[in-house]
Order: sequence, then structure tokens, then C-alpha cells
Amino acid sequence: MAAEHGPTAGEYIGHHLTHLQNKPMQGVIDFSVYNLDSIFFSVVLGIIGSFLLWKAAKSATSGVPGRFQAAVEILVEMVDNQAKGIVHNANSRKLVAPMALTVFVWIFLMNAMDLLPVDLLPKIWEMIFAAGGHDPHHAYLRVVPTADLSTTLGLSVSVLLVCIAYNIKIKGAGGWVHELFTAPFGAHPLLWPVNFLMQMIEFAAKTVSHGMRLFGNMYAGELVFMLIALMGGAAAMSLSGVLLPIGHILAGTIWAIFHIMIITLQAFIFMMLTLVYIGQAHDAH
Repeated sequence: MAAEHGPTAGEYIGHHLTHLQNKPMQGVIDFSVYNLDSIFFSVVLGIIGSFLLWKAAKSATSGVPGRFQAAVEILVEMVDNQAKGIVHNANSRKLVAPMALTVFVWIFLMNAMDLLPVDLLPKIWEMIFAAGGHDPHHAYLRVVPTADLSTTLGLSVSVLLVCIAYNIKIKGAGGWVHELFTAPFGAHPLLWPVNFLMQMIEFAAKTVSHGMRLFGNMYAGELVFMLIALMGGAAAMSLSGVLLPIGHILAGTIWAIFHIMIITLQAFIFMMLTLVYIGQAHDAH
């Protein structure tokens, strides 16, 4: 009987890049298909982030703060200072600043899922899947919601809707429509179609780039962790000494430490762009 071989490198990466979905896709674009794993981890991490912020607010004291309270206060002050420098409407900041704080914490937690061992949660899911009488090879699970384009574009579209709401609130519906047709080139009737087209291109470009930037960085980081995990698999089967296992440990450690900066920076950039776009909605052309 031939020995059963494990998956190839391509099969391993392909398996880890396949989402748990509600049903098979029918065609390249099928809006009735949902990535259940991204939805689940996004909701769970959103609840965790909200609980942590609520816990800090509830336990806040006027005396000497503990380390957790001090860390949250530093974070809140940082976000509030950024909001003051970008959104100059004090009334708008009552909503915008807490929203920016929520965005930062939520995206940071979703990004941080990349620091878990690549096979930890997928292997647990495979065991659960197999216990239910299903083929574990079809137990797909991706645990980093921000490495899913549908998640990041969903976030950026939400920011777009907030920007449209503030455009209408600050300028009025008529004022915003007037701006759509008269900026940036002027109010001459011949320029109205060009102005409107440029405004639509600007909204679309900002929204797509906002989501794609976060997705691209987190997707690339996820792939690097998978490649390092493959190095570990090769190390487990290596008969050529200890150099490959040592290289695997060093590479994983160095990339994880570096990736802490990446996940924090990407959360900060997404938050800052959210503030910038909302701040632009307050400016009249």
C-alpha cells in the first residue's frame, strides 16, 4: 500500500487561503455568498474591543491609574488630539473621535489575529469538522478578517457613507449637490459634467484605496507567515541537521516582532484616513 503523502506547498497555501462560506460560489461574482469566518471573527473581536473600552471607562478613577487604564487613556488622548487637528467642528468630534477610537481598536484586534500560529485555529476547526462526520480536508477557515477584501472594502464603504452624511449635514443637501457640479473647476455649466465625474472618481478612488491598502498589507503578512510555517514543515522532515529548524524559529520570531509594528501601523493609517476623509467633508470648495 502506498504511503499517504501530505499536501504540497501549493495545496497547503491554497487550503489556508480558502474561506468558510455559506455555499459554493456560482461564477466569479456572487453576492449571495458570504465569508462566514470573516464575519464571525469580525463580530467577536468587535465585541471584545467594545468590552475592553467599556471596562476601562467603568473602572476609571481620578487617582493613580492602573496600567490598563493608563494605556487606554493614552490611546484615547492620542485619538482625540488627532481628531482635533483634522476635524475642526467640535460638535462633529463628539461622534467622530469615539468612532475613530473604535476603528483603531477594532482593526488592531483583527490584524493581531495574524500573530496566532498559522495552523492553530484551522486545526481545531478540522477536528470539530471531522467529529461531525465531515471530511476535514474541506474544513476551511481564515482567521484574519482584514486579509479578506470584502471586510476591508466594507469598512471603507462605511467610511464613505459617513462622509456623505457629514457632507449633507454640514453643507445641506442643496449645498453638497452644488459642490458636486461646481468643484473643482468652477461653476460654468459646460464644466458641470466634468466636475461631477471628477467628484465621483475621487469618492471611488478614496474608498477603494482605503480598503485595498489595509487588505494588501495584511494579505501579504498572512502569506509570509504561511511560508514560514512551510519552512517549519520542511524542518520537521529534514534529515540534514538543525539549520533549517533554527532558521524556521528565527524567521518566525523576527517576522512576528516586525509584524507587531505592521498591524499597529495599518490600524493607525486606516483611522487617520477615516479622520481625513470626514474632515474633508466639512470643508467647502
